[in-house]
Amino acid sequence: MNRRTFLASAAGATAALGLAPNVLADDVPRLRLSACDWSMGMRFQTAAVKLARQIGLDGVEAACGNPADTLQIATPAIQDQYKALMKETGIVVSSTAMTLGNQCPLATDKRAAAWFDQTIEATKALGATNILMAFFGKGNLRQGDELKKTETDNIVARLKEAAPKAEKLGVVLGLENTLSAKHNMLIMDRVGSPALKVYYDCRNSWGNGFDVPNEIRQLKDRICQFHFKDGKDYLGEGMVKWDQVRDAMNAIDYKGWIVLETSCPSKDRVADFKRNADFVRKLFGMKA
Repeated sequence: MNRRTFLASAAGATAALGLAPNVLADDVPRLRLSACDWSMGMRFQTAAVKLARQIGLDGVEAACGNPADTLQIATPAIQDQYKALMKETGIVVSSTAMTLGNQCPLATDKRAAAWFDQTIEATKALGATNILMAFFGKGNLRQGDELKKTETDNIVARLKEAAPKAEKLGVVLGLENTLSAKHNMLIMDRVGSPALKVYYDCRNSWGNGFDVPNEIRQLKDRICQFHFKDGKDYLGEGMVKWDQVRDAMNAIDYKGWIVLETSCPSKDRVADFKRNADFVRKLFGMKA
């Protein structure tokens, strides 16, 4: 996400919530910290916004809901709850997440077109820009070192249908999966829309044996957002070499959200998230 898009998104959130102009700084920081509601133990709960404030984050990544004809996040009552809490706390919805794709594959489930439509509209309504589209478990697009042909053809077709609306509303569809940068670029090239990018999870890619720093440099501005986690470990104590990740992100001049999908080794969610947030701030020289 480039600086202009990020600033526009922040300004849009302010206007949508009726907030005073000084609620958001005139110069939005280059990087901001968010966390997944499910990692905070609050999947589909709007109260995750309050927990994010307690932790000291800037935002929350909101899962869209369980598989249903109408997703939870698409209901006006839920959106109103988020907006009220955002106004109360100053915490924003950084992004939304179609995690349901792991159990009900977005490439094959007949409800997927409606889910794309609903999530794009809800993301816009909440003042966010990026949608995480999950392709794990049953939704995995990878077979060995290759793409699953039928599933990939299906998702390309569905994304071509969804992309025009996303473009119109200024929303980005983010691919999160077990694929290499090369395979993700093939999918993006086939869809041919600026509204389709990669939601890059550093630990997933590192664990799948990819050269993460090089992939980040390859993808450049085709990355819409980052997940930070390191398995069961605190950030900085697992397999990911975060200094190399930082250097690559700086090299592509990434601006936007870093979203914590971290675990809680001590079982104290607030303490563990604060610890991981402090690690990221120190890594990038961010102010608390």
